[in-house]
Amino acid sequence: MTDGYSQIPAKERLETLKALFPEIFDEDKIDWEKLKATLGEDVSFQDERYMLSWAGKSDAFRTLQQATSATLIPDRNESVDFDNTHNIFIEGDNLDALKILQRSYFRKVKMIYIDPPYNTGEDSFVYTDDFSENREDYLRRIGEKDENGLLTASGEFKNNGKDKGHYHSNWLNMMMPLMYLSKGLMKDDGVIFVSIDDNEVYNLRMLMNEVFGEENFVAQFVWEKRLNRENRKEVSVRHDYILCYSKYTTQNINRISKLPMNAKALANYGNPDNDPRGLWKSDPAHAQAGHGTKAQFYTLIAPNGKRHELPSGRCWLYTEKEMNKAIEDNRIWFGKDGNGVPRIKTYLNSKERGLTPETMIFNKDILLAEDASTNEKAKNDLKDMFDGVSVFNTPKPIELIKLLLKISTKGDDLVLDFFAGCGSTGHAVMSQNLEDDGGRKFICVQINEPYDIGSEAYKAGYMNIPQVLRERLRRAGQLIKKEAEEKIAKEKEQLPFGDVSQTQMPDTGFKAFKVAKSNFKQWQHIKGTETKMWQEQLLDFTNSLADGANNENVVYELMLKNGIDLNASIEHKRNIYLVDGKRLCLMLEKANQQTIDDVLAIGPDKVIALDKLFEGNDQLLTNTALQMKDGKIDFETI
Repeated sequence: MTDGYSQIPAKERLETLKALFPEIFDEDKIDWEKLKATLGEDVSFQDERYMLSWAGKSDAFRTLQQATSATLIPDRNESVDFDNTHNIFIEGDNLDALKILQRSYFRKVKMIYIDPPYNTGEDSFVYTDDFSENREDYLRRIGEKDENGLLTASGEFKNNGKDKGHYHSNWLNMMMPLMYLSKGLMKDDGVIFVSIDDNEVYNLRMLMNEVFGEENFVAQFVWEKRLNRENRKEVSVRHDYILCYSKYTTQNINRISKLPMNAKALANYGNPDNDPRGLWKSDPAHAQAGHGTKAQFYTLIAPNGKRHELPSGRCWLYTEKEMNKAIEDNRIWFGKDGNGVPRIKTYLNSKERGLTPETMIFNKDILLAEDASTNEKAKNDLKDMFDGVSVFNTPKPIELIKLLLKISTKGDDLVLDFFAGCGSTGHAVMSQNLEDDGGRKFICVQINEPYDIGSEAYKAGYMNIPQVLRERLRRAGQLIKKEAEEKIAKEKEQLPFGDVSQTQMPDTGFKAFKVAKSNFKQWQHIKGTETKMWQEQLLDFTNSLADGANNENVVYELMLKNGIDLNASIEHKRNIYLVDGKRLCLMLEKANQQTIDDVLAIGPDKVIALDKLFEGNDQLLTNTALQMKDGKIDFETI
């Protein structure tokens, strides 16, 4: 009852709805069409109201709501330390990938960073620009790929030139479903950072207001991407933007953390009065009057009797009782002679220490060496890593991404990048883990975008961007591992015999996966009354597995579709697969009484068996179902 009124049921329900679906509110009112669209209903946005609208928006919502049967298949040959690493790289369409990850990674991602196409008029990306086609034709078209997994001519990367009639709409149709899906993966205290430039920053801001809610806007960072003036006709552009939104805004969620102290900030700390609590700096003891209560307006009397009045429009940070207690505890500084303006001591070892991030990110600023975070430096560093070959034109500097990691992640937080490009985010995560002994994990997603035949990358043997990304992660991992080994060796030289080095070896591997069709046959809707076709399909479904499916691929698909993440343990023994301990048991090879007895002895939470294993033995299937029920085990066949 903070506003003097009791909480009415309608208001409480509205607040609950706003916490769950902030995107359905416009100017604090429910947008019923957005609510219906969010819940999967077919709508068309036509009413006049304050909102972002564009050609194809309704189709984009339908794209968002359309489920996918696709899965992820492991690629051990392209992985590094597959069985031990917790990092993930996914090659394939990011829309499909985000849909596949929804069940297993719902509310698990702490930070998302993406560097999407800026829509400069020269970008190529996947989008639909035929707004007259029906939904079924659209889904069929965007799903068409050749035997190498590349999009076919009808669904290929298209240049979104500024001369096109739906120039902005095409970009928004690509971005909107991705934004909604990424929000579902974020933890309640999660944040998302999106790099962008002037071409779409205004549309992106409105889109993210719609998806995340305007109240969840955190900051619009301005990043100095180059140090020198660019020779342009009118204005030299030296900056890009990074929009930051949180999933929720509540008093209990700390969205952005302070940065570690740098040398310049540490220079402000001293101890002129030999305070036993250590180094400190002084901060103002008053604040703007609008933030204070009546108890924070008074005349402060110093220990020497001097009276201190408040400046106009200010109030003391503490009430008089709290202030007097702080004075007695020597936490208020009145200068060396005791006559100075009262200031509050902030101790170096206090929880509050650190630097508040600023919206202006200059290269010479906190934690960034001179020119270390420019686009040009990042491009040259990547070129050096690839033996002089220019493999990517616009890589983001790992120092920039590390700065974002510092203010939004810690410990073993999960980081997602679904426009992974050349892998800067994965590289930054590994590097930051070495720097602060963190255990962060990443998921990077990159579509199979081919290189132009005349490009340096193609001539060097790289057919597409995912090849470069994987190679960049391999080489970066090797460099970071070597740096960690050197750091550990130096620490051991300085430690007494038997002591353990403080530096831990970071995870420098990654599991490689590819977006692929389901390992299980998909029921096809047959138009009309083609009896023969129906009969053929029914006969074909006596074996639910698709041609070419293998057990490992099936295991990972069933893991994902049962909400188990890709790093869960998998144990194969005596014809059964145990996933994540006893959470899931898979029968993919044999079904006999011995196998059933083995499963019952383990007592898993759920068992999934291939229906074909019981072919010709209905009695075994019936008995198995009864025995599982008696053992309180969820049992199903597919």
